[in-house]
Amino acid sequence: MSFDCSQIKTGIYLLQDGNEEPFSIRLHLAKDILTIQEQDVICVSGEPFYSSERTVTIRRQTIGGFGLSIKGGAEHKIPVVISKISKEQKAELSGLLFIGDGILQVRCTSYSQSYSVQVLRNAGEEVTLTVSFLKRTPAFLKLPLCEDCTCVPSDQSSGTSSPLCDSGLHLNYHPNNTDTLSCSSWPTSPGLRWEKRWVDLRLIPLLHARLSQYVPGSDICRQNAFQVIAVDGVCSGIIQCPSAEECTDWLQAIASNISALTKHNIIYMGWVDEKEQDLVQDRMYTPKFLALRGSSLFKFSAPPVTTWDWTRAEQSFTVYEIMCKILKDGDLLDKRRQCFSLQTDTGEDVVFSVELESELLLWEKAFQMATFFEVERIQCKTYACIMESHLMGLTIDFSMGFVCFDAASKAVLWRYKFSQLKGSSDDGKSKIKFLFQNQDTKLIEAKELEFSNLFAVLHCIHAFFAAKVACLDPMFVGSQNAATANAVGTLTSVTSMTQASKLKYSS
Repeated sequence: MSFDCSQIKTGIYLLQDGNEEPFSIRLHLAKDILTIQEQDVICVSGEPFYSSERTVTIRRQTIGGFGLSIKGGAEHKIPVVISKISKEQKAELSGLLFIGDGILQVRCTSYSQSYSVQVLRNAGEEVTLTVSFLKRTPAFLKLPLCEDCTCVPSDQSSGTSSPLCDSGLHLNYHPNNTDTLSCSSWPTSPGLRWEKRWVDLRLIPLLHARLSQYVPGSDICRQNAFQVIAVDGVCSGIIQCPSAEECTDWLQAIASNISALTKHNIIYMGWVDEKEQDLVQDRMYTPKFLALRGSSLFKFSAPPVTTWDWTRAEQSFTVYEIMCKILKDGDLLDKRRQCFSLQTDTGEDVVFSVELESELLLWEKAFQMATFFEVERIQCKTYACIMESHLMGLTIDFSMGFVCFDAASKAVLWRYKFSQLKGSSDDGKSKIKFLFQNQDTKLIEAKELEFSNLFAVLHCIHAFFAAKVACLDPMFVGSQNAATANAVGTLTSVTSMTQASKLKYSS
């Protein structure tokens, strides 16, 4: 399922915020922001003395009673909450009672003491309720059970009920106030009107935000749940979806919007998790921010916001001197599935993880495109080397192939086209043996060179071969202009490029 980043996506889910019980929230996804809303009852007209609490007096009807049902109770250690309001009954007609309201105090005409909290089912013909909407009440208390117990006259009650729904449960006093809240102390203006609405709880800017399904620092994936973390550290909390499919839809929609906010002159920017090579305090992964910009790959601990930030990257690499590998099932190191490795110009292997397969594909294409653009820009690269104890230079030229020359005199000793390279091997330290085929004799000619930066040379040769193969790919040629504009394109896979070049690399 695909999402247009300019479209709005909305849904109602559960949110686990810290150690609190999960509660219902509404997600609202826009182009550049994720809004998390919670339900509240607010006064939409008039000026009440208390904006968070309401007092309402209702009379019992012969049929239907007070027209409401409740759940909870002190003996169950959960709030007493209105779980159902019957249509066209007294509770609904009052306009002041809502599903999810917690009952703070009850005053009945049949009791002489205003402080006493009695059983609602045994109340008289008229009852005055002090209520407040409990925004963080566990969601199951706001949803009707199979056998809600409607508050009906005592002679019509069966006397049995669900453990969480009983009109005979004892009600609690207001937890923060021991004074009597009489009806006369509340405004009675006919213009006073209350409504249950969704109100903003948290706003998460999506620029440079990251999302994760994993328990922080581990390879444990939450089931059908994720969280979004803004660049300033504000966290959405754990958003729980009802199904894996719906969770994936949200992840892809949010990731798409985050990606769309990336600067157009930067091929890739996004959050990844770097696998720790030396486990510190059992932390397996650490969030990092990668950016492909021009000829370099930058690794940050936080997204670069200013020009100065770009000079303070933890590490930077030249894109054509590093190698990217998408890890398949047999290469994965733990339970995380969407992983790739980077072999740096020193031969070090660094493993990163992303959340979605689409993110992994986006990264792979972006890295290949960045490499192609840079090879196309520089056209050639020269490395110092030693051959038969003499200082030489090896130039990898996009048009001519391999050219070896004497460092002192600049005289060319030999040159071969890319197509003449039939094989190669290296010792994993400094030496590479090239096997070229002579165009005239068809014989194989071996050339052994020694480099101080072996892996940088190997990766550079691979990058030039990859770019050469990409230029021969009709699909790539047809999409090259569009890809340049959008900074994302399609390249032939690294595997096929490696097979075409027939280069052997040591790990």
